Amino acid sequence: MRRTIVFGWLIAGFFLQATAYFFLGARLGIPQSPANSNPRVPYAGLVFICGVMMVFISAVIYELLPDREDKGQAEGQTGDVRDGREYGR
Repeated sequence: MRRTIVFGWLIAGFFLQATAYFFLGARLGIPQSPANSNPRVPYAGLVFICGVMMVFISAVIYELLPDREDKGQAEGQTGDVRDGREYGR
């Protein structure tokens, strides 16, 4: 579950970055005057930065959300079990 949530945040962050850069900020062609070098949408840079923040926050989410427990850990076993003896204590 944790990987699905983090993957969703990563995809959304990269999508927001690409949208802000290619569709909101960048103009096609060579600018002929300073008026043409400005972004199409006034706050396109802010939208791009929000996308970057989403990508970095996905790493925080990955670390904070608990991972699913393995079957052995849920039953209280610790370490590796071989031939009826437990290793790794």
